[in-house]
Amino acid sequence: MAQQSLKVLALFVCISWCAFAVATTAATAAEGDAAGGTTFSVGSYGARADGKTDDSNAFLKTWEAACASSGKVKIQIPGGKYLLGPLTFSGPCPNVTMLTIVHKGTLLASTNLGKFKSDVWLQFYGVKGLRISGGGTFDGQGAAAWDHNSCHKTKNCQALPVSVKFINMNDTIVKGINSVNPKFFHMAVIDCQRFTATDITLTAPEDSPNTDGCHIEGSTTVQISRAKIGTGDDCISIGHGNTDVLISSVECGPGHGLSIGSLGKYKYEKDVKGLMIRDSKITSTQNGVRIKTWENSPVSTIATNITFENIIMTNVSNPIIIDQSYCPFANCGSKDPSKVKLSNIHFTNIRGSSATPVAVTLKCSKGYPCQNVNLKDIQLKYINGSDATAACANVSPQFSGTVNPKKCTAPLSA
Repeated sequence: MAQQSLKVLALFVCISWCAFAVATTAATAAEGDAAGGTTFSVGSYGARADGKTDDSNAFLKTWEAACASSGKVKIQIPGGKYLLGPLTFSGPCPNVTMLTIVHKGTLLASTNLGKFKSDVWLQFYGVKGLRISGGGTFDGQGAAAWDHNSCHKTKNCQALPVSVKFINMNDTIVKGINSVNPKFFHMAVIDCQRFTATDITLTAPEDSPNTDGCHIEGSTTVQISRAKIGTGDDCISIGHGNTDVLISSVECGPGHGLSIGSLGKYKYEKDVKGLMIRDSKITSTQNGVRIKTWENSPVSTIATNITFENIIMTNVSNPIIIDQSYCPFANCGSKDPSKVKLSNIHFTNIRGSSATPVAVTLKCSKGYPCQNVNLKDIQLKYINGSDATAACANVSPQFSGTVNPKKCTAPLSA
């Protein structure tokens, strides 16, 4: 009898301890650890992660709960496939000091274009201290939409949704994230301050229309580094109104190169100042490093203090190009000169192979000729082994150091 009582007692102790352990684990999961803050998982709010069920509502509820919390907050997106329609994750989150999204799954954009009432799939708006990491993927499922895109054919078009757009953000870091097959741009950074993206991979077919890797506009203190971008348009496009932008350690190709612009298309545009693109590799692209401005600009703006430095070109068409008569269509109407004033432009230590005999094209505005354009230590060879040439209009560039091509030998009409 005593032996049986001991067994009962031992069983009671075991059950009590197990119950305590389960309760403790549950409490920890709900409360988060003191150092890391509270964690919210999309699965806890109903996300199915089966790639078929629309998980939009679960993601929005998770965001709302996290944004209403306080201190350091974390949103977990575990592995799995999540089908999402268009969503806006809005701030401010007044009591949150840092909001980290750990994205380890694959987010699938809806292929039903009727669901999209604006030009964005996933939008982050008005948040301070956002972090996104985890190695997950944004899949825009763009192949189903590209036939509906006319923006590569006509100036007046309805843009398809950008995969991920950041608007009016402050102190944002995106690290180790992938984007594939967007319907339009992979990523857009609009009116942001202190935005950093590192170790990102952006991929789409070479013939996918308007699939810019990262478009930056109206922003201050932006850094993009250690990025691998192969897409159907500009690997990076830096639009109007930007100040203090650093692009470094980018592998670009296929695509249309690393571009400033296009500028001078709209009447609300603002100046561009203090841009640096350096330490990058460009392979088999339509352009290398480029500044492009529309002819017949509606207002006069300035783009100044722009540097392209330490860049390797491999089989690149138009490795160095300024085009102030930019028009991607058969006819853009007026031929009035661009009103974008370019000055203090520096091309330094750019080397490699050109897929076109003209490796340097400097086609500046007849109305506002380029000022202080410098080319130093340029070594570009035509892929057939012969010397490449430079063609110039409305500019008197300064060549220095070891330079090939050595001067403008082919005048351009502009």
